[in-house]
Amino acid sequence: MHKNERQSLIKQIISQNTIRTQEELLQRLQKKDITIAQATISRDIRDLKIIKTIDEKGKPKFVLYDTSSLQKQGETEKLISIFNDIVTKIEHVQFLTIVHTLPDNASLLASMIDEIHLPEVKCSLAGFDTVVLIVSDETRAIEMENYFNSIWQKQTREQIGN
Repeated sequence: MHKNERQSLIKQIISQNTIRTQEELLQRLQKKDITIAQATISRDIRDLKIIKTIDEKGKPKFVLYDTSSLQKQGETEKLISIFNDIVTKIEHVQFLTIVHTLPDNASLLASMIDEIHLPEVKCSLAGFDTVVLIVSDETRAIEMENYFNSIWQKQTREQIGN
């Protein structure tokens, strides 16, 4: 099966079913006689901009990130939009700015940050739920932390009615 066909099927599975883990998604694909490696499914999830959110029961689930509104926005607005959907905490440690996300969303945020080429950011590293941004010094790390907090806090204030 070609990549486009596989990714189309993944979108269909996630749209029609509650999928909570990559393993669950792999099992659904295997039921359709599609066997792929875990690394491939991770790349597909990143390519398709699939994020993990928390459902009404407080459990994580995969959803297709709504990119239709993002296509009309500029790069900064795209970052703000995705930032507000998945970020849980921001901090800095020396010359590092650390952004915590909902589980399994760090690589999506890091790729978005990489795409807009923030001049302060020398490198981004993404784990499961943490993005580490390497900047030139602690002053820049604090500036990045403040910038991201201003984006995040604006949305947070709106959500709680302040």
